[in-house]
Amino acid sequence: MTTTSAAQRREEARDAYNAALAECPGHDLLATLSDKWLTLVVSALADGPLRYGELSRAIPGASQKMLTQTLRKLERDGLIARTVTAAVPVRVSYALTELGDDLLPLQRAIKGWAETNIDRVHRARAAFDETSPAG
Repeated sequence: MTTTSAAQRREEARDAYNAALAECPGHDLLATLSDKWLTLVVSALADGPLRYGELSRAIPGASQKMLTQTLRKLERDGLIARTVTAAVPVRVSYALTELGDDLLPLQRAIKGWAETNIDRVHRARAAFDETSPAG
């Protein structure tokens, strides 16, 4: 039987939840959270529930397939709730869950940073492109 030192056990525990490692459970969630469609859907739902058509109009450029896939992923991850109301026609709406609401401050901070710094990023890209050989 192999024994491990306390330092080895601490390193193993740290690596178990290192989102940079593909085996880490957080790795998949981090990939999901960084998806641009997720960001746009969560932002659109920040002020309250919306029906599919309203979401589609609020997120120009999202194909029906992409929006549907994103909504399913968000529902599966517990970030949104899908509510079906019996009517003719059937009404389906989407709303943030408590978990989705918890994500909003982080998302708003990132969105604010992007809006504040986009000009700086464009300048950096232009400077990089001017000095880099064509690839």
